Amino acid sequence: MMNNNSEIVVTEFILLGLSNHPVAQAIFFWIVLVVYLIGLLGNGMMVILIITNSHLHTPMYFFLSNLSFLDICYSSSSVPQALVTCTTKRATISFIGCMAQIHIGLYLGTTEYILLAVMAYDRFVAICSPLHYTMIMSWKVCVQLATGTWGTGFILTLIFTVSGPKRFCGSVIDHFTCEPQTVSKLICGDNRLNNIVSFINTAVLLIVPFTFILVTYLRIGMAVWRIRSDQGWYKALSTCSSHLAVIGIFYGSSMAMYLQPKSKNTSDKDKVVSALYGAVTPMLNPLIYSLRNKDVKRALQKLFGGKGFKY
Repeated sequence: MMNNNSEIVVTEFILLGLSNHPVAQAIFFWIVLVVYLIGLLGNGMMVILIITNSHLHTPMYFFLSNLSFLDICYSSSSVPQALVTCTTKRATISFIGCMAQIHIGLYLGTTEYILLAVMAYDRFVAICSPLHYTMIMSWKVCVQLATGTWGTGFILTLIFTVSGPKRFCGSVIDHFTCEPQTVSKLICGDNRLNNIVSFINTAVLLIVPFTFILVTYLRIGMAVWRIRSDQGWYKALSTCSSHLAVIGIFYGSSMAMYLQPKSKNTSDKDKVVSALYGAVTPMLNPLIYSLRNKDVKRALQKLFGGKGFKY
């Protein structure tokens, strides 16, 4: 149904994916499926290890279990739809389903930005105030920080939902999923103001937590610089290296994707990179923490049969 301003009543969206390149789309399907399943297995294993192993009942692993659960939800909010798009000749998604996918992804992404900042604060307290660490990072405080993280993400997403666009002048999404930047190109009227507002919101969500993390690690670096023993240096650096690697991957890829100028058309490369981002990043987090963490390695050895298991 068409109005004078070319607005249409959208009940469903058509997802194009790589429909013009069926062979490439088939290859892409298998790559994403394998990466997604590895991510589910790795993050699920991390949550189970932290819950069942008493040696991992510490603030750092409590927040890590939140991160792993968050990554399971984040990848599952978009990757299954991308897989369906790859295997369907005419992939569609309902209007409500599309809006739900956008806002759930936004909520989970926003929450992860904040959670990584909270994890940086935990490392700051552990290194800069080790004698008071258990008192400052009590279980009550940890639960409050985790609850505040999930709650703040929800509030910020709710604000975006209320202020978000309601009118669309198209129903064909040139992507595998309801990717926000691609969907925004279907909004009626002049999109320049909407793009500016969207860019500012994204910049704030990225830069504010990232700035907090930078300041936190700057203070950690100053504290580590004053440590005289090699053992102290190694312990301080090893406890932060995994978190720094996750931050580098998550924030680096996010800034590369969302802080670049928008183009009128979505290239096949942009579609593939965006879809892989939703699967690869969650997969890497448990690998980084398990490969670089002795406590996690010991927990895996215990889970898979003690000394006989080599990891």
